[in-house]
Amino acid sequence: MEKEILLSSAYLAPVEYYTKLYAYDKVYVERFDHYAKQTYRNRCVIASAAGPLALTIPTEKSDEQKCLMKDVRISDHGNWRHVHWNAFVAGYKHSPFFDYYADEFQEFYKRRYTFLYDFNADLCRWICRQLDMQPCIVPTDDFCVSPEGVEDFRERIHPKKPFEANDPRFVPKPYYQVFDAQTGFLPNLSIIDLLFNMGPEGLLVLKESFYNEE
Repeated sequence: MEKEILLSSAYLAPVEYYTKLYAYDKVYVERFDHYAKQTYRNRCVIASAAGPLALTIPTEKSDEQKCLMKDVRISDHGNWRHVHWNAFVAGYKHSPFFDYYADEFQEFYKRRYTFLYDFNADLCRWICRQLDMQPCIVPTDDFCVSPEGVEDFRERIHPKKPFEANDPRFVPKPYYQVFDAQTGFLPNLSIIDLLFNMGPEGLLVLKESFYNEE
């Protein structure tokens, strides 16, 4: 029987999210949920010399009280592309694989996307290619409150909910990080942390971070 999971859209999602892309036969990514701030939909967490650093994409205010994820527009407020890129450089310029990926990765911050969902999706596809992953990702066609036969992780992978309590199958495998001498190992950062530090071997980390009970 195929294993299927339903996830929210996410900006450079955490390692936990990518273990699902690795482990499940089919991954549905929600487009029709009501957009919520302070989630991974527009936020990622990377490493810095001072510890975890959250980077947030500003979004335009909608005329409607509740805006669907697929309709959320990216704002240019605060020169955020420049801010995020500088944070990546500061955090990862000394990582083993930053120079290898930097040019292609930077293109995402030169292009002005209109919709957050599209930006997230394109980044996800690019990262999967770098990790040699071929997940079956299917955008949803409508909103289902309680989907049958599908694990619903839309709100379970969340920056304010500890993965230890929310996701017993995710057991983060430690890997090299630039600042680990100062901060110790920081689990479940953005997938970009894993990619810049481990390169293609990041796929092995994802595999070893997913506990299969079967």
